[in-house]
Amino acid sequence: MERSVPGLTDPAARRRLNQGGDAPIGAPCAHGANSNGSREGRVTMTPQTDPSNPHVEHEDKPWTINIPGHPPRSDSPEYVASRKQMHKLVDSLDHPFYGPEPVEDHHGGGLWVKDDQGWFMVRNMAGIEWSAQFCADPAKVDLLRQNARRLYAGFPDAVEELGIRELLDTPITDADGVQRWTDSICNASVPLAKKDHSAELPKGGGVHHYPSPITEIGFFKRDDFILWVTDDAGEPVAVAPVDRRGSGDGRVNVLFASEQSPLHAELHKAQAKGQALVLDAGHAVARAAFARQA
Repeated sequence: MERSVPGLTDPAARRRLNQGGDAPIGAPCAHGANSNGSREGRVTMTPQTDPSNPHVEHEDKPWTINIPGHPPRSDSPEYVASRKQMHKLVDSLDHPFYGPEPVEDHHGGGLWVKDDQGWFMVRNMAGIEWSAQFCADPAKVDLLRQNARRLYAGFPDAVEELGIRELLDTPITDADGVQRWTDSICNASVPLAKKDHSAELPKGGGVHHYPSPITEIGFFKRDDFILWVTDDAGEPVAVAPVDRRGSGDGRVNVLFASEQSPLHAELHKAQAKGQALVLDAGHAVARAAFARQA
């Protein structure tokens, strides 16, 4: 009968364990760090010199591994071209809203237009990630094309410089059309720094890992308010003030808490009741959020 070891998912390692082997159980997966924020642990066992003797198995810290990704892919000519264009456009700006180079190109539905003051970007109604195109309805994606076409009707010079007239004028009716739109400058074109795009806390709150209504706060919040703080357990929590600046109210509203945070269960209970989870001004998380204003 096989022995159950929490966190052990490799069949070969499991067989070696059941055969009395000394596989490095609990070592981190070769794919990299735990991407869902949980902490690594290691299985510890007493030597099994006699099968009749009792022995123990345990992990110092429970851990799981979630490896986000997408099907194998190669950069399409459209994507290579849109990425090059996006960097050129960002370099032309004096004060990019999302920050200066180096930036990565997020498939966020950016629409770049140009007026007398130069280039600027607005967002379409939705962006399409590369891996999401395979469930995309061509008719719905075509609505994004139509929306962009109406916008660009007021910026003919931008259409000419970007070379997107055919893209805007061609109805999207099949998977090829969806793919072309997905990798175009009209979709793969939102310039985000790595910390805001693909990073995980504590290195950054990327839009690929955390809810956009929270990550986007980082682009407009006051510099002396700390959005992402660490709770007593060392886990990331996102908070916002409950009242305007100068009110003297030091409470905070919990917007996000990692699954390992003690606040996670409290947040879900409050949300289930249609309520906010508000922490008093004396709470360590609230004090940390306002630490730069003290």
